[in-house]
Amino acid sequence: HIELARPAFHPGFIVKVKKILECICVNCGKLKADISDPNFADKIRHIRDPKKRMAVVWAHCKTKLICEPDEPKEEGADESEEPKKGHGGCGHIQPLVRKEGLKLFLQYKKPKDDDEEGKSMQPDKRMMTPQEVYTTFKKMSDSDLHLIGLSEDYARPEWMILTVLPVPPPPVRPSIAVDGGAMRSEDDLTYKLGDIIKASANVRRCEQEGAPAHVISEFEQLLQFHVATYMD
Repeated sequence: HIELARPAFHPGFIVKVKKILECICVNCGKLKADISDPNFADKIRHIRDPKKRMAVVWAHCKTKLICEPDEPKEEGADESEEPKKGHGGCGHIQPLVRKEGLKLFLQYKKPKDDDEEGKSMQPDKRMMTPQEVYTTFKKMSDSDLHLIGLSEDYARPEWMILTVLPVPPPPVRPSIAVDGGAMRSEDDLTYKLGDIIKASANVRRCEQEGAPAHVISEFEQLLQFHVATYMD
């Protein structure tokens, strides 16, 4: 197999990855919905099918624009009292996730108070790299995975992001008709895998040489492109 220098999105899973990102906090990886909220608990209580459950959770979460922190303890409150079990989030403002091709962007809404000069300004938008998505997904707890219909044993979300690419042995690589002629070539995938290895090596080399971020990012895009075309 090939170990990729940086994780890359799998073109078949990127839509799913975007949906999961819209369900969780991009900062701490907690589910944005709160199971102690009766309204939400009621919605998912009877849904056994993981796909349907994911759709319901997604519909509930995608509108939440903040990862709700616990309510602060009141000063004079009795210490022995059980604190109200909250969501326990980090209070981070949540962006909208936008997909463009094989890239995911986070779009943050501007706060209301900068309205005067902010009329013409676009919302903050930045790209989320597969590496960040991978790190965020790794933070998710098993109970949250279960709630969005994934399984901690068989379908962890970070597995939807490619860090390692399996390489099929030459005998099982499909042959491709070249230029519609009688010539058939089995090397098409072999060349593509070569491109992926080169692109991955470039990214690794840039990292080791301490190249500027935009250069690394360009090579990363190239790696992403090769991985996507290899699959398709």
